[in-house]
Amino acid sequence: MSEPTTSRTVTVTINGTMVEREVATSKLLVHFLRDDLDLTGTHIGCDTGNCGACTVQVGGEAVKSCMMLAVQADGLDVTTVEGLAGDSGVLTPLQRSFGEHHALQCGYCTPGMLMSATALLEHTPHPTEDEVKVALQGNICRCTGYWNIVEAVVAAGKSGSA
Repeated sequence: MSEPTTSRTVTVTINGTMVEREVATSKLLVHFLRDDLDLTGTHIGCDTGNCGACTVQVGGEAVKSCMMLAVQADGLDVTTVEGLAGDSGVLTPLQRSFGEHHALQCGYCTPGMLMSATALLEHTPHPTEDEVKVALQGNICRCTGYWNIVEAVVAAGKSGSA
């Protein structure tokens, strides 16, 4: 009987850059991003998938990275909050809208909110308030009361892009 595999080489495209690393088969994607790649914009909140602070996009879908193993991302495209502005560093309309509508306070939930809202706007470019609320229901904010966040996402949709 052979020994179980404890690590594996993965190739992942992170924010447009291909990365190849040896990772433990038990390592969560959130820890791979933060600890191995120093992409600390992806926050660790609950480690149970309840808060959404660790939300990233995997293959264009919002995913809670504390609920996914790094090896499951092998061969996939992953976008973190650091990848939203791209190489230019110019904030996206959604990021600007968060500032303009005071949709953040402590900022801990903001990366996850931005990633979930970006996924929504990519699939539903002009969402209603109700569609925004449904898309963000897996993201918890303890500071804002959500109204300004919903307003910011709706406004970004009206401007025509994420």
